[in-house]
Amino acid sequence: MAKYLDSVPLSGITLIRDLMYSVKDPFRLDQGDLSFDAPDSVKAAMTKAIADNRSHYLQTNGLPQLRELIAAKLRERNGTPVESAEEILVTNGGMHGIYAVMQALLEPGDEVVVPDPEWPPTVGHVLAAHGVPVACPLHESLDWRYDLDEFERLITPRTKALYINTPNNPTGGLLTRPDLERIAAIARERDLWIFSDEAYEDMVYDGAAHISMASLPGMYERTIPIYTYSKSYAMTGLRLGYVAVKDATIRERAKKVIAYTTANVASVVQYGGIGALQGSRDCIDGFVKELDARRSLFYQGLAELGGIFTGQPPKAAFYAFVKIDPAWKSSPEYRQAGKALPGHGDSISWRMAEHLITHGRIGNVPGADFGEHGEGHIRFCFARDRKELAGALDSMKALFGVRV
Repeated sequence: MAKYLDSVPLSGITLIRDLMYSVKDPFRLDQGDLSFDAPDSVKAAMTKAIADNRSHYLQTNGLPQLRELIAAKLRERNGTPVESAEEILVTNGGMHGIYAVMQALLEPGDEVVVPDPEWPPTVGHVLAAHGVPVACPLHESLDWRYDLDEFERLITPRTKALYINTPNNPTGGLLTRPDLERIAAIARERDLWIFSDEAYEDMVYDGAAHISMASLPGMYERTIPIYTYSKSYAMTGLRLGYVAVKDATIRERAKKVIAYTTANVASVVQYGGIGALQGSRDCIDGFVKELDARRSLFYQGLAELGGIFTGQPPKAAFYAFVKIDPAWKSSPEYRQAGKALPGHGDSISWRMAEHLITHGRIGNVPGADFGEHGEGHIRFCFARDRKELAGALDSMKALFGVRV
């Protein structure tokens, strides 16, 4: 029996999702899913693929045309010096990409420095590869970035890799060029690999810029960038992602993982990926413009709640990761919570999450699910449509006794 899997936790997001299905007329601010539809270029390409009977096995590492387009995108938009489409592996979403490359790189006992707060499956993937996650705090006072002296102190002789997630889920924090240059210097000096999770690469605001670690001089050789179509193209349910791996040995191992977990990513979905990259990027620009407006709407609504939730709008991604007023711990609502989502002790994050869901129909994810340094916070997704966001805010006002 694979008892090691008993130590690999299921994300609390799964528990929340299950609970939300029991809620009538919910506000689904728990899921990191956009309300937008996939672009017409994606739908047309998939429709044509079905009509053309593209329903058979494909190359394990992905359609050649798709890999060529991805390689060109990485060179032109991310600045990553990909030399050949052979370096690209198409995966069943970004999560599958993370799983494949961690299985390919990590040996039992290898340490991986991961952000905290961080998307919960990251730690699960490290553990599933028999690695050891080492949490490094992201500091709200630094715009949810690292104290890089603290970061470096966590590296030991057992450290194999650094996991960076910029833009970050759940905080929306964005590492700067000096941050990345310092991390790159550490990786070169200590001979470390870097996993670079760039799922939210296009969702940046206020003139900020996303920089890919692999674009820095000499860093692609030791960096494995991981991407998904889910966010940029609103394709969350279609499951399409990709990784770029320059090292041939690691790439061949990752290819084996793909072969033994999915054989190949669904053919029709891959044709949709071709349609996305051949189509205009106007859809992405439109998504980001609307997300920026929703961000403003949601934070304005939070500000009207009397301080129960506080925090600055994120520079990137599409989440409000906000601090819960510690005074709420003295409320009768806090003491009554803990029944629908038991087993989390006196965590204010989990109790607030339950209170919002069971009494306000408001989906959310407790900050503690993202790591120790997420406790005391809550995550809302503001990528839902304006009507749903407004409904959730009205429900919060009623829940916390704010006059609407």
